[in-house]
Amino acid sequence: MKDILKSSLLYDFYGELLTEHQKEIYEDFILNDFSLGEIAQERGISRQGVHDMVKRCDKILNGYEEKLHLVERFSRTEENVKKICCLADSENNPENIAQIKKIAEEILEHC
Repeated sequence: MKDILKSSLLYDFYGELLTEHQKEIYEDFILNDFSLGEIAQERGISRQGVHDMVKRCDKILNGYEEKLHLVERFSRTEENVKKICCLADSENNPENIAQIKKIAEEILEHC
């Protein structure tokens, strides 16, 4: 499940950089949960061809992430915003406000 989530996030961020053919096959496999056989039959290509295309797309998308780190930044920002929300929901005290400010500054620093 974790691999599917990671693949989905990578596709959300970098999917537009794939060719139309790559996008269609990758979407069918990752997002639409079609089997390799179903995709192969629908597209008139071999199951191995679909498998190779999905692996190639994974490699391409991971390569973009290694260079750009957009998913990593997004995940870190999402985590920090959750912390801010949690602190804001708890008792209002000067310590919580200081923590919120610190986390907000970290978010802004990485933008």
